Amino acid sequence: MNMPALQILIVDDHAIVREGLVRILEATGRNWQVAEATSGFQALEWLRRNQAALAIVDLSMPGMGGLELIARFKRDFPKLRVLVLSMHAEEQYAIRAFQAGAHGYVTKDRAPAELVGAVEKVAAGGAYVTASLAESVVCQLNGTLSAPRHAQLSNRELEVLRRLVAGQRLLDIAEALHLSIKTVSTHKRRIQDKLQLRSTAALIRYGMEHGLQEAPAP
Repeated sequence: MNMPALQILIVDDHAIVREGLVRILEATGRNWQVAEATSGFQALEWLRRNQAALAIVDLSMPGMGGLELIARFKRDFPKLRVLVLSMHAEEQYAIRAFQAGAHGYVTKDRAPAELVGAVEKVAAGGAYVTASLAESVVCQLNGTLSAPRHAQLSNRELEVLRRLVAGQRLLDIAEALHLSIKTVSTHKRRIQDKLQLRSTAALIRYGMEHGLQEAPAP
């Protein structure tokens, strides 16, 4: 008796990344059917018309970010399994992804074999986290390791900080996140207040020290 195909939805705004993932997944020879979405909004619209068992989601997307999308998945499509594939190897991103409702977290620098293994485990109902992050994620979640200062930032504030550290202007950030410049400026001020950093230079230095810079586009 043939098993039904596993329907996978890839959500990433970079065509090169999506094409690479499709090739990796199709090369396994498994009974997997892969669909693509270029944004969180497109993913939600696709899921209203189609069914998927697993979504592979990037965190860094314009408009609706990955964390917000994962929360929407959890609310609107609670049976959907979610695997995050991210450039970010800083444990705060993994922790926030799991808190939002993700079931797995893999960094994009890992070998294709690890991605395939993560897909299999998450689709089967398990959880997965890249080995290099596993210990620090568990320790922060159970309280045995103190969280960094930026753990107190909201998801949106963390996104703004990440882009500031990468040298993006307030206008660039506003356009990328579909926000007003005034709103971005307010986020920046709150970030500096929470981190107790008086200048933009100090903010950028803090971000660089903690690996919070914006990941380059492929």
